[in-house]
Amino acid sequence: MDPALLRERELFMKRAYVTPTVEKKRKDVEGLGKDEKKKPKPSAAPAPSPAPPRDVNAYKSMSGSGQYKFGVLAKIVKHMKQRHQLGDDHPLTLDEILDETNQLDVGSKVKTWLLTESLVQNPKLEQTPEGGFLFKPPYKIRDKKALLRLLKQHDLKGLGGVLLDDVQESLPNCEKALKNLQNEIIYVSRPLDKKKILFYNDRTAQLVVDEEFQKLWRGIAVESVDDDKIEEYLEKQGIRSMQDHGPKKPVIPKRKKANNRKRTHKKPRDNDHLADVLETYEDK
Repeated sequence: MDPALLRERELFMKRAYVTPTVEKKRKDVEGLGKDEKKKPKPSAAPAPSPAPPRDVNAYKSMSGSGQYKFGVLAKIVKHMKQRHQLGDDHPLTLDEILDETNQLDVGSKVKTWLLTESLVQNPKLEQTPEGGFLFKPPYKIRDKKALLRLLKQHDLKGLGGVLLDDVQESLPNCEKALKNLQNEIIYVSRPLDKKKILFYNDRTAQLVVDEEFQKLWRGIAVESVDDDKIEEYLEKQGIRSMQDHGPKKPVIPKRKKANNRKRTHKKPRDNDHLADVLETYEDK
C-alpha cells in the first residue's frame, strides 16, 4: 500500500477519535427532551373565588341613616292621615302599615325603632291597647254635628274660633260638611298669616241696633287710641275682650345708633398744682 495513503488514513482516524460524532449530539438532545418532559409543570394559581352577591336592600337592615328612617316615618304618618280623612278609622299593625305604604323591605332595626320610639311618641299617632295604630287628629269630630257642637262650645266659653286646617285634618269628608254648614259658620282670615278661622254664627246675637246709637258709635274717633288703652277701658267697664292666641310678629330689637362724635385728644395736664413742691435742677 502506498505510504501516503496510509498516512492520510491515520490522520483521518485521529480526527474521528477526537471529534464527537453527530449521533451522540442527537442522543444528548433526545435525553434533554425526555428530562424536560419528565419535569412536572408548575401548577397554576387557583382562581379567586367569586365575591358573594350583594343584597341591594342590605343597607336597610343596618342601623341606617337618620334621613332614611325619618323618611319611612313621614310616609307612615301621611298615609294614616289620608286614611282618617277618608273615614277609615280601624287600627293597623306595623306590618299592615308597611304593606299599605309599600315598605315591606324595611330592616329589622328600623322596625324596632318604629315600634319602640317613633310611632309611640309621635303626636300625630296613637296606639290602641291591642297594639294597633291610628291617626290622632287635633279634634275628635266625626261628622258635621260634632263640628257644630265644637264651634258652639268655643263660642260659649269665649275660646274664640277654630283653625280651618285643624278641622280639615280632623273631620272626614270635611268639604262636604262645611258646605252643608255654610250658614252656621263665619270665616275670618287671620291678618298675620292669612289662615282662615271658623267661628260659630250665633243668630241669637243678631240684634237690630237703633240708627241713633249707630251714629253715636260711629261718631267716636278711636283711630288715635291705642288698642291696649281700649282693652283697659273695656275691662274697667266689665267687658272682656277676646284674646288672640295666634302667632305674633317677632319683635326686632332696635339697633343703637353709633355715636358720630369725634374724639377730641386731650392735652396732657401741666403740674400747676405742684408748682410749689417741684424744683428744677440746672447745671451751674
